[in-house]
Amino acid sequence: MAEEAGGTQRYYRAPCPGCGAPVEFRSAQSTHAVCPYCQSTVVRQGDTLARTGKMAELFDDFSPLQLFAAGRIQDKPFTIVGRLQYKYAGGRWTEWIAALDGDRTGVLSEDNGAYVFSLPFELQRTAPAAADLRVGATSAFNGQSYTVASNEEVTLVSAQGELPHLPELGRPFQVVELRNDKGLVLSLDYGSQPPTASLGRSVDLESLQLTGLREDSAKDEKGRSFNCPNCGSPVTLNLADSKSVTCRSCNSIIDLTQGIGGELKHAAQNEPVRPLIALGSMGQLQGAQWQVVGFQHRMGSEPGDDEQFGWDEYLLYNKKRGFSFLVDAEDGWSMVRPTTGAPVMAENGSTATYLGKRYQQQYAYNAETTYVAGEFYWQVERGQKTFNRDFAVGGALLSMERSVNELTWSSGSKIDSGAVATAFKLDAKKDLFERSDASPVSAASGLGCGTIVVIAIVIIVLLIILSTCSSSSGGSGGGYRSSGGSYGGSSSGGGHK
Repeated sequence: MAEEAGGTQRYYRAPCPGCGAPVEFRSAQSTHAVCPYCQSTVVRQGDTLARTGKMAELFDDFSPLQLFAAGRIQDKPFTIVGRLQYKYAGGRWTEWIAALDGDRTGVLSEDNGAYVFSLPFELQRTAPAAADLRVGATSAFNGQSYTVASNEEVTLVSAQGELPHLPELGRPFQVVELRNDKGLVLSLDYGSQPPTASLGRSVDLESLQLTGLREDSAKDEKGRSFNCPNCGSPVTLNLADSKSVTCRSCNSIIDLTQGIGGELKHAAQNEPVRPLIALGSMGQLQGAQWQVVGFQHRMGSEPGDDEQFGWDEYLLYNKKRGFSFLVDAEDGWSMVRPTTGAPVMAENGSTATYLGKRYQQQYAYNAETTYVAGEFYWQVERGQKTFNRDFAVGGALLSMERSVNELTWSSGSKIDSGAVATAFKLDAKKDLFERSDASPVSAASGLGCGTIVVIAIVIIVLLIILSTCSSSSGGSGGGYRSSGGSYGGSSSGGGHK
C-alpha cells in the first residue's frame, strides 16, 4: 500500500512474511529491508514482500547516528533509512543509507574518524578488475584522475532498515577506494556485477544539521567497560568507534575489531614510554577544545641508512571536528589531520600537489610504531610499519603513509612549542616543549652542522670546524633529518573503514 508521509514523501508498507509486522519502504530506490521485529531479510517484489533469510545481530558501534535521523546536504533534506555493517581485516565499519528528495539515496560513511557523504556515480567505462587496482596506482574515471587509497576484501555482517542493495551475507568481495587532489572519494563496490560506484566528499556532522541523533543511555555506558584479557583490570572506552585500546594497568594493546562482547586479543608491551602530555588532558588549539585520547611513539630510518630517529604523536579528539594529530618531533611541533582526497605526487616523489598548492618533499623514510597508549579509531599494533614521505611549502605540511593495503595522507601546519604548553596548561614545563625548529639542519644524533657553526664562531676557528662538519656529514645520506619530524599521524589506519 502506498501512502503519504507528511503529505510529501510517498512510502510503501506491507506485512513481514516472517512475523506479519509492518515493514516500510520510504524510498522508491530501496529493494530490500530488514524487519525490525524478527530480523527477517525481505525483498520487495511488486506489491508483496518475500523473505530471503534472517539478518545477523547488529554490532553496537555506539554511533551517534540512528535510523530516521534527518539532516541537510547541499541545502537538500535527507533521512537515514538503513544501515549496512561490514567486516574487513582491520575491523568493522558502517554505512548509513540516506533517502533524499527525488527518490535518490546516498551513503554516509565513516572516514578517518570523520564522515564522507556519497551519491551513486555512473561510470563511463566498466570498472577494471579489483586486482588491477594496486594501492598507490593512478587511474582515470570520467575524465578525473584518482589514486588508489585502499583495496580491501570485505564481508557484510549485518544490516538494518531499508536498503537499495544487499550483498550476500557472509560472502567476501572487494571494495576499492580511490581519491584525488580535489578532495573527491570514489568507491568501487565489487559485491555485484558489474561493480557499482559512488562519489563523495568529506562532511562533518555539525554541517549536516542533524536532528534525531542517538542519545547515550546507561546501558550503552555499561557496554563500554570490560576487563582486560591479560590482567583482569577494568578497561573503559571513551570513544564510539575505537578499534584498539591499551590497558592502563599492564599496558597491553587490546584488539576491539570483533567487539567487546567477543573474544578479546591482546599484545603485551614492555618498557612503557611516558608521554609529555598525559592521556585525557584537555587543550585549546586552533579554535577548538581537544582531548588527548591516544599516544604513540614511532621510530624511523631513511632507506639504506641504519641511523634511527624517533618522534611522538598524540591523537586528539573533538566531538564536532573529529580527530587530529599533534606531532612532537625534534625539529618542532605540528598539528595535522587526515585528508579526504589524495594529493598528486610527482613520479620521483619530489613534489606533491593538493587543493591547488604544490609541496616540496623534505624527507622519505621507513617508520615503525614502537609503543602505544590510549584509544585509537584504527587497529593499531606495536611493530606496524609504513613508508612515509613528508612535504612542505611555507608553513603548510603534507605527509604520505603507505602500508600494504592502504595509502593515507595528512595535512596541517607547524605550531609553536610555547602555544602547545599553554594550550594544555603546562607553562611550568614550557622548557620541556622547546624543540630545535629554529635550525633546519641538525644531525640525527649529537651536534648538527648548524650547532657546530655557532661553536666555531665562538671559538674563532671557523674554517677548521666547517671542514670537520663537512667531512662528518658527507656520507650521512641526509643525516640532518633530525628526529623524524613526521607531519603525518594516520599511522596506517586511515581508510574509510
